Amino acid sequence: MIPTQTANLQLDSSGRLKHFLTVEGLSRELLVKIMDTAESFASVTEQTVKKVPLLRGKTVVNLFFENSTRTRTTFEVAAKRLSADVLNLNIATSATSKGESLLDTIRNLEAMHVDMFVVRHTDSGAAHFIARHVAPHISVINGGDGRHAHPTQAMLDVFTIRKYKNDFSKLKVAIVGDILHSRVARSEIHALNTLDVAEVRVIGPKTLLPAAVESLGVSTFHNLEEGLNDVDVVIMLRLQKERMSGAFIPTEHEYFACFGLTEKRLACAKPDVIVMHPGPINRGVEIDSQVADGPHSVILQQVDHGIAVRMAILSMAMRPDLEASAGDRS
Repeated sequence: MIPTQTANLQLDSSGRLKHFLTVEGLSRELLVKIMDTAESFASVTEQTVKKVPLLRGKTVVNLFFENSTRTRTTFEVAAKRLSADVLNLNIATSATSKGESLLDTIRNLEAMHVDMFVVRHTDSGAAHFIARHVAPHISVINGGDGRHAHPTQAMLDVFTIRKYKNDFSKLKVAIVGDILHSRVARSEIHALNTLDVAEVRVIGPKTLLPAAVESLGVSTFHNLEEGLNDVDVVIMLRLQKERMSGAFIPTEHEYFACFGLTEKRLACAKPDVIVMHPGPINRGVEIDSQVADGPHSVILQQVDHGIAVRMAILSMAMRPDLEASAGDRS
């Protein structure tokens, strides 16, 4: 069970970031500060020496109980660019695979004097559980837990949107696909609404939308062309087949026929629309290659921005004395 007072768990006594478990409940000011801090780190990738010494002497443990490529590697790159030491725990060969409890694994790593855990887990609430039980000096970042949340993905997505669409208050954003099983969708909806976008739309078959999804502050559409009409941003989602316990769609071919993003369907959106996808992309299932590689796509830019955003979150959680060097933006 996920605690109801997560915001209090995430912030220290001064209201600064201690853990980053979900965007739900965090203030607009804090989300903007994360983006501003990320902006100040974006230029690091252009330097000859792509490092800053902010977290020198700190140790970050990537504790991934679920397969990942983009999230784990971008966290690793982000931590190393902040000059932290990084330990990637191979769960398949760790003591956890031999029956050691999650809490015992944490205690043993704590004994090595580490400073942060980046956690991905199949169970919703796993990162919250760890955050409630770690030593006071350790920070916990949620790298994705079950169907619940993927807060750093949401932050890199809104950061990407801000790069191309400066004023959130005028934007119509469409999230398309498997909303039901997507932790990314939930985090994005919370982040977008906190940032006061004009409208968040979710588009998909009824079988892939949660019951009472409108309570999250979204408009629902079951027709892709109607849902894309006049939108500024399209976020495509992967079919989460590993989390499906039944037949939610007839076939992938039929799904693409109804909900796959093609150039013709994208023409329903605004002329300057941007297309996003958290990855990995299933071409010909969620999105056509001409769109994924086309002029409206900012999918690769999302990966690049993910490094800067995760640098921001790592530094803010482990160095709460740091302030964003970039000016306030909205």
